[in-house]
Amino acid sequence: MSQRLPASIPDIVDVTFIHGADVNPDTAPRLRLRLLIDVPHGATTAHDFESLAALLDSPLPRDLIDFFYVNTDTGAPELSLAIAEALVAAAPDTSVVITRCRIPRTFIDCNRVIDASPEAFKEGGVAPGLMPWVTSADDRALLRGRYDAYQATVQAAMAMLSSDGSMLLMHTYAPRTVGVEVDLNIVQSLHAAYAPDVETTWPLRPELDVIGRALDGTLMAPADVMAALTRELATIDHELGDSSTYPLHPSTLGWHHAVALPGRCLCLEARRDLFVERFIPFSEAVIDPQRTAALASPIARALSTWWR
Repeated sequence: MSQRLPASIPDIVDVTFIHGADVNPDTAPRLRLRLLIDVPHGATTAHDFESLAALLDSPLPRDLIDFFYVNTDTGAPELSLAIAEALVAAAPDTSVVITRCRIPRTFIDCNRVIDASPEAFKEGGVAPGLMPWVTSADDRALLRGRYDAYQATVQAAMAMLSSDGSMLLMHTYAPRTVGVEVDLNIVQSLHAAYAPDVETTWPLRPELDVIGRALDGTLMAPADVMAALTRELATIDHELGDSSTYPLHPSTLGWHHAVALPGRCLCLEARRDLFVERFIPFSEAVIDPQRTAALASPIARALSTWWR
């Protein structure tokens, strides 16, 4: 195990340590870290976007913050915290670390293999790692430096996992699959896609989706946890998808984490309208704590399958 919990880095990563009553935080270097919850798209506030945008020299598309609001994983940090708290409440000897990225994927995506080819991103059905409007060499260097610092923190947290430790990659997505190209016209394309008479024509996504199958259909997610999650979600009338939205692809770091922790890594998407007061595409969402806790409880119960 690593000898020390990784530290938070301002504007890059927040590291949160959640532990049960039976865990002495003073012995953290020797604790049994059972779960790491990674939130690679955890930059969800306007401040996250605006503070980084102010540092960039590249000419950004007008109203790019509208893309940020649609594309960032609204509610993922709050849902992750609620899951961790539910887990440690049920098991007082449990410790959980949450790594929340504060680098907006609007500029660089911390769940991507940055140097993957454009063809790889298209094959995986995912947005690119470094966005096309980042054209300045200095901007690229700044973003890559922050990306590397975030990844180093995640790796340090992974090194602390006990022999039965596992990893949850927590994501959220918009209610519908909206087919637009991520290019310099992204803002105009999104506004057209979310026009009142168009939005409801896009496919509705499942309430939750495990992103766990490779392109050839191979399951890389833990089948027992998926089965438990299906049962638990049925109690609140929610559906669990099985890579319904997109596959787990080698151009994403989620794929590489699943390879590093076979059977002990779950990549989960949750639909944002389940825990916000109201889903409005182009504004910062207000998270509903009660709805978030209600969704976190069955997820936490299903995750405990790892340790039974």
